Amino acid sequence: MGIYTKQGDGGQTKLGTGAAVPKGDPRVEAYGTVDELSSFLGLAHTALEDGDLIQDLTWVQEKLHTVGAILAFPGRSGGVGEITPADIEKLERRIDAMVQELPPLQGFLLPGGVQGAALLHCARSVARRAERAISRLNQADYPLGGLILPFLNRLSDYLFCAARLVNHRAGHGDVLVGGGKL
Repeated sequence: MGIYTKQGDGGQTKLGTGAAVPKGDPRVEAYGTVDELSSFLGLAHTALEDGDLIQDLTWVQEKLHTVGAILAFPGRSGGVGEITPADIEKLERRIDAMVQELPPLQGFLLPGGVQGAALLHCARSVARRAERAISRLNQADYPLGGLILPFLNRLSDYLFCAARLVNHRAGHGDVLVGGGKL
């Protein structure tokens, strides 16, 4: 099978269901943003040395592949996987563990720090955009399953804490809006 089909040259693409839609369709925008998020996580991998975070991010990328498949194949129950309550609980446990290692949050933070943390902050903002894009879909006409939005919401919280943890472990700390460091 070739890489290029030339079928999208006119600005159309097909959903997993076979339905042709414009490339600017909100559904395509939603799963494209999820793909972008996974790519940012892959980029963050290159700047991280913490095995626990790398392992978590690889798992998250697998879950994002599932989210993209659900978005591309709306209403299909077999073969694309699902997001489960256990997936959300896993993110929550990891967030709780990271918070225990971090100094208390004392204000709004400027995204940045060491390279790995900065990349995780970028991924966090893309996760929020994916969440917004998916929440705009009319879920009555585009069944998603009930846990994609909670998963993405928790994921952005996870990425925020992971960025803080990377800065903390590097001895950089967080920079507060208005000055000061944590």
